[in-house]
Amino acid sequence: MKLKEQHKVKNSIEPIRLQEYAIGIFSTVPTKSGIKKAIKKGLVFVNGNVATTALVITGNELIELFQNETTDPKKQFIFPLQVVFEDDFMAVIYKPSGIVVSGNSFATINNALEQNLKASTQQDAVIPRAVHRLDYPTSGLLLISKTNATTYHLTKFFEEKKIQKTYHAVTIGKMKNEGGIEMLIDEKESYSAYNVLKSIPSEKYGFLNLVELNPKTGRRHQLRKHLHGIGNPILGDKDYFIEDLISYGNGLYLHATSLEFTHPITTKKMFISSELPKKFKRLFPDVSL
Repeated sequence: MKLKEQHKVKNSIEPIRLQEYAIGIFSTVPTKSGIKKAIKKGLVFVNGNVATTALVITGNELIELFQNETTDPKKQFIFPLQVVFEDDFMAVIYKPSGIVVSGNSFATINNALEQNLKASTQQDAVIPRAVHRLDYPTSGLLLISKTNATTYHLTKFFEEKKIQKTYHAVTIGKMKNEGGIEMLIDEKESYSAYNVLKSIPSEKYGFLNLVELNPKTGRRHQLRKHLHGIGNPILGDKDYFIEDLISYGNGLYLHATSLEFTHPITTKKMFISSELPKKFKRLFPDVSL
């Protein structure tokens, strides 16, 4: 076997299982499933000893990843991304519509991050990874972690609803000016608040509305399901739609516009926003955020 990569754990951390801690610390095996497979194959060593999936990391360990001589080198997914914010701990990038954030596919945002971001100089640096998701057809701001500590804190922030996300969508049909949508998604409670910024008449759809959305929970497809549930689906949604009112031309009109949170390391108050995509502005040219 040949030494491939190594990682030194900080002097003191909260005890955590190796297969959880090691997510993202090695560029060639960035995922949880990949780390688990490498451990089971005897390719991961901690302080010179073969590691097990039950091993707990407590601080100051040297973690080494080996490879068999026949292992193929990692391929790189070349995909330029717009970096909206970056420091040594985290980043925010602009995710275009039409690409997945993560998964088994080679063409993912996660696989493109390393070439677009600067490597962290922190002791607990990891391969950059998104800490939340946006649907394949959704565009907008995506929060990225570059260290283990940042990943831990941002994940907790999401769980504790300490990160405020704002979306904008174009919806179909007549709507109330503002309101809240509450319903069960996958047998779990969910809630979104909305505010209609402008409505215009439409021969095909009756009305088109530019809507600001603030999800208070984070269920899968929550905003899309909520708006469909009140009879105002998002323009271009091919999963949640009203029969005969599907738009095929310009994709889904759903955009993650802003993120508001406290920086997990510097404690600075962060507010990061992006402009609406051009397809939104073509429908609502006189609306500025």
